[in-house]
Amino acid sequence: MAVGQAYFPDMPVIEGVRLGSAKAGIKKPGRRDLVVIEIAEGSRVTGTFTRNAFRAAPVHVAQRHLAQGNARYLLINTGNANAGTGESGMRDAETCCQALGELAGASAEAVLPFSTGVIGEPLPVERIRAGLPEALASLDSSGEAWRLAAEGILTTDTRAKGASATCDIDGKTVTINGISKGSGMIKPNMATMLGFVATDADIDQALLESLLREGVDRSFNCITVDSDTSTNDACMLIATGRSARVEGDDAIAAFRAALDRVLIELAQAIIRDGEGATKFITLEVGEARSRQEALDVAFTVAHSPLVKTALYASDANWGRILAAVGRAPVEDFDVERVVIDLDDVRLVEGGGRAASYSEQAGSAVMAKEEITIRIRLGRGESAATVWTSDLSHDYVSINADYRS
Repeated sequence: MAVGQAYFPDMPVIEGVRLGSAKAGIKKPGRRDLVVIEIAEGSRVTGTFTRNAFRAAPVHVAQRHLAQGNARYLLINTGNANAGTGESGMRDAETCCQALGELAGASAEAVLPFSTGVIGEPLPVERIRAGLPEALASLDSSGEAWRLAAEGILTTDTRAKGASATCDIDGKTVTINGISKGSGMIKPNMATMLGFVATDADIDQALLESLLREGVDRSFNCITVDSDTSTNDACMLIATGRSARVEGDDAIAAFRAALDRVLIELAQAIIRDGEGATKFITLEVGEARSRQEALDVAFTVAHSPLVKTALYASDANWGRILAAVGRAPVEDFDVERVVIDLDDVRLVEGGGRAASYSEQAGSAVMAKEEITIRIRLGRGESAATVWTSDLSHDYVSINADYRS
């Protein structure tokens, strides 16, 4: 059973955004697998996308359409990634955009497509086309519409993921809602998942882009389940402009803090729902020479199969953590300065096991569902935090059976 809470939060209305979903039978009958998000005219939209060289056809098409600056609809399907499908995949993605545009009275270029699921199989265009009327008919701005949309973008996920936050700007309440999907093939290089976030704030395009880019670096780019970067990743941010204007240092700081809360909660929800996960692990690396150095150490530990399987087994094999830290790409490493704690239990100092450490204390921490590993490098003042999961038998089973 995956760690964490399995509830979906109450989602307030974002004026200017409506969501609809349908059961199109893309991969399995009777499953919600097609989502349409309608964006009011005049809204601003930005996104970050995977840097995988084999990025999927919908990623190429969404980036091209987004650049035209008149996005009105997001079209999301699960059950098929439309990745590794060449020119035919491009045509299929464009065909789906055209089909939605014709039904909604918009141009094909106003539609941004997103897909997730199995790589290398043709997109079932006719099933998507047939499901569009149902999705459009169900368009709504309610919290229930957000929940159904969150269900409609899942693949191996076990639960819908949503987050919401508000902030006060010039006496007005600004609201931010977001949904995400992701459970496996999680190692961000932008964001390894799909995420859709909307706000009623009024934000200039350049500021919107920088806020999302920076927010993704602090959230989705700080999670990993299995070190695999997907071909289909995307995180979108929509600002409808129906509430307060975000400008000036105080307003920007307030909005950034609220956006970060939403993005980090969505990112952490992916780890809590990691394929086969039984543990939620926070890796805090401090006293590094740069943030990148801190991230390099954190991800080296987070990606170690030996560390991850020890966490799954609740085995206080602290030497695996020490060895992973030691092989991180850090120049002039002085191991005498490194300090490693497991929650409040000191594991390593002075180049080896801490004198205060006991197997009993280490085992007690390893038995928890939520664990923090703190690593101080003694080299500088930079820090970074990464979230990850353990590696269980179920992870192997889920991925061995993924296409069946």
